[in-house]
Amino acid sequence: MKAIGFKRSLPITEADSFILFEIEKPVATERNLLVKIEAISVNPVDFKVRQNSAKEIELTTPKVIGWDAVGIVEEIGSAVTLFKKGDKVFYAGDLTKPGSNAEYQLIDERIVGLAPKSITTAEAAALPLTALTAWEIVFDRIRIGERDKGKSILIIGGAGGVGSIAIQLAKKVAGLHVIATASRPETIQWCKDLGADHVVDHKDLVNELVKIGFKQVDFILDFVDVNAYWDAMAELIKPQGHIASITGSATPVALNKLKNKSVSFSWELMYTRSMFNTEDMIEQHVILTKIAELIDQKEIKTTLKQVLKGFTVENIKQAHAMLESGKTIGKIVIEL
Repeated sequence: MKAIGFKRSLPITEADSFILFEIEKPVATERNLLVKIEAISVNPVDFKVRQNSAKEIELTTPKVIGWDAVGIVEEIGSAVTLFKKGDKVFYAGDLTKPGSNAEYQLIDERIVGLAPKSITTAEAAALPLTALTAWEIVFDRIRIGERDKGKSILIIGGAGGVGSIAIQLAKKVAGLHVIATASRPETIQWCKDLGADHVVDHKDLVNELVKIGFKQVDFILDFVDVNAYWDAMAELIKPQGHIASITGSATPVALNKLKNKSVSFSWELMYTRSMFNTEDMIEQHVILTKIAELIDQKEIKTTLKQVLKGFTVENIKQAHAMLESGKTIGKIVIEL
């Protein structure tokens, strides 16, 4: 089968930043599905892994990345119980295994869902990683529930991939009052169209929230830079509130600033369940099933913004270059 990968961590403008190569098609065993991939999408994790996986070395075999896919189950392992051959599925993959930038992929059934029926393959490919991340941060990390309806949430980075889903889940499913950050006319409109009650500029968060009548908020989600916004978040969060972030930190986070308010802080990494083979790994199958239902019931919508046609090195490079610019809205999908 064909796959696209890299042997060295190179700038995306370099000729060999991605290469097309042939590799043996895998065989489904145990709880794995062999999926014939129809569409993939790109996420910031893609270019971060590409930039950092082979900085000082040249890999013997090209590394295949990619963590969003829609495809057809071609073969099932002996222990598979959730799917059958011919099922159309979607998933975000496993950081420790070969990715979706290939014609076929092996994937554990516990992190796979049946694709939504009411939208296109490309629209479905835009969803898994961002939907899983947004669902987990809202409902698994902060554990927002019925008691929280009507409370306020600040989403920093509303127009990005995860922010675009988080706005919808916070508004439509959790029933929260949603404040999102965006600074360009097109990103402001995008956030409003997804259901944000207010959109504020991220450059001066404290004063921006005061302008719309909020001195403090119940919950804060950071999808941009936890340290850059830490002081503002510590000031804006209500006593006994909860802050959660997906961004990681090169330097220690000053958690002592939350102590007097008894504020909780959580990290979210969508790959935790598959990376550590957690006892509740199948929860990602459950979440993807719920996302598909919400899509088919028109409660939430895909965040697809652009489709590139053809499984080519050029399209993978273009998608990475667009993401690295930091200017993208929603998701970019490549149809095979």
